[in-house]
Amino acid sequence: MSTHQQDMSLVTSTPINNGNQIFPEIEMSGDSSSIVRATVVQACTIFYDTPATLDKAERLLAEAADNGSQLVVFPEAFIGGYPRGSSFELAIGARTAKGRDDFRKYLASAIDVPGPEVERMAEMARKYKVFLVMGVIEREGYTLYCSVLFFDSQGQFLGKHRKLMPTALERCIWGFGDGSTIPVFDTPIGKIGAAICWENRMPSLRTAMYAKGIEIYCAPTADARETWLASMTHIALEGGCFVLSANQFCRRKDYPPPPEYTFSGSEESLTPDSVVCAGGSSIISPLGIVLAGPNYEGEALISADLDLGDIARAKFDFDVVGHYSRPEVFSLNIKEHPRKAASFTSKVTKDETVKM
Repeated sequence: MSTHQQDMSLVTSTPINNGNQIFPEIEMSGDSSSIVRATVVQACTIFYDTPATLDKAERLLAEAADNGSQLVVFPEAFIGGYPRGSSFELAIGARTAKGRDDFRKYLASAIDVPGPEVERMAEMARKYKVFLVMGVIEREGYTLYCSVLFFDSQGQFLGKHRKLMPTALERCIWGFGDGSTIPVFDTPIGKIGAAICWENRMPSLRTAMYAKGIEIYCAPTADARETWLASMTHIALEGGCFVLSANQFCRRKDYPPPPEYTFSGSEESLTPDSVVCAGGSSIISPLGIVLAGPNYEGEALISADLDLGDIARAKFDFDVVGHYSRPEVFSLNIKEHPRKAASFTSKVTKDETVKM
């Protein structure tokens, strides 16, 4: 590995391409052994300041592109922020004025999809000619969703994944995704999808993504424990896919000071330099080999060259939805229709005609 120090530390598993041209897009084939350079970003949101966070994202994207990356994955909730340590002053059967105002500020930091921030991210992907996978807090009306947005290297917004199952107190802050946003996108650098944090531990969700042929499995997360690497390695082996896990690295000073923002239960023990999220971002091959990371040292760009031929090599041993699936014994029914609170049917009178 080599370390390059600019605004960030750049950690790569192979030497940097020093040519002037970014790796071109490639054509995929069944026995492809093409190489894709991928980067996971380990960096912290500028909390309550979405425009500044977008500026930071562009700086990091530019640096990754300068080093030949074709695919860049950002952490969970990078745009909008992961409200680590915040309780929103919730208790069963009770709310507080401050907790409600904390939610108001958090809602204001979220983004609409589509919206101007999405347009800017699309332009960033086009400008730097990279496939971009970005963790965001999405706002729809007054409900928030923890989502991942996908962009191609031409600047097209491909779609989104909404977290199906928020964890613990997240469930009081974020809405639940449904089966309509579990996409796997067929791109010139491989079939790309994402699962967020602990929903990676949901076997049915993983199986749905394997059945859609995922090859580059993105896992934005907020879990910085050393045990996370075991989950990522297992998924790579189980799915016969590359796993790219991106987490934030944050210190207490990266969040607003108290009383504006309080780490419930631990604020008194924290100093401005206390690490509140240690990262642990990594890239794993379909053969279970750790190609880059985990990094627990600070903000970093963690990169590796993905040999897409390793997908076929791994599937020779184990194809979870193919020769190892036993469909006569096991089956999974996935409901992909969106769930809506209300639907409207217009009444058509006998004097009206319906235009198709």
